[in-house]
Amino acid sequence: MKSPLKAKPLRNPGESTSDRIWDFILDEILKYLLFALLFSFLAILEWWRWYINSPPSPILTSVIAIIAIGIAAFKLRNANRTLRQLKLGRDGEKAVGQYLEGLRSNGAKVLHDFPGEGFNIDHVVIHKSGIYAIETKTFSKPDKGETRILFDGESLKAFGRHFDRNPVSQARAASQWLREKIYESTGIKHTVRPVVLFPGWFIEQTAEAKKSDVWVLNPKALPSFIENSRQQILDTDVNLICFHLSKYARSTLS
Repeated sequence: MKSPLKAKPLRNPGESTSDRIWDFILDEILKYLLFALLFSFLAILEWWRWYINSPPSPILTSVIAIIAIGIAAFKLRNANRTLRQLKLGRDGEKAVGQYLEGLRSNGAKVLHDFPGEGFNIDHVVIHKSGIYAIETKTFSKPDKGETRILFDGESLKAFGRHFDRNPVSQARAASQWLREKIYESTGIKHTVRPVVLFPGWFIEQTAEAKKSDVWVLNPKALPSFIENSRQQILDTDVNLICFHLSKYARSTLS
């Protein structure tokens, strides 16, 4: 018996992040939970033996169980924070993917969670106006105050502070890798525009930012940016590039 599918399906938005979530749950949450439950069971067992006048004392086991529960509670608290961040990132990628799906009606090809070499590009859009390597950054918003990100063409700043890890550099590196992969597959050199999206945030751009090769936008603005840019790629090349990238993506899943 074999699968009726001739080719493996392409990845969905946020799929690699979903995989990371399950790996994180198994590696960082369940083991501490089971750790605490094990010693709790041992403590209950010892108390039962004490209740029925069995010689062993439950005090030592109870102390160990309390320590185990304390360690597990500390680890689970930190793990819960990380898990919330992963889920936020996954949901952001899914939301952006839904915006991008609307571009298909205008002839665009959209690939989600595109596998690189040791990394993933959240979304790749191949459109007659160009090729776009898109990184989605989803951050929690404050309960009060402005939700504004300043882009100066090279770096990003929120609440007066620069980001610890610069998403602009990450997007540029991803676009360069994708450009080389397309050239390697098709023999044609195409420009790949790096894009960074921040769902739910207002993006303020300086004059320098407007000249930058990187687009930093709210996801709602991206489809109009893509559709209103002048044509650079023939429709046949759009299909050719998508074919080769899809073939590469499927090969990484084998």
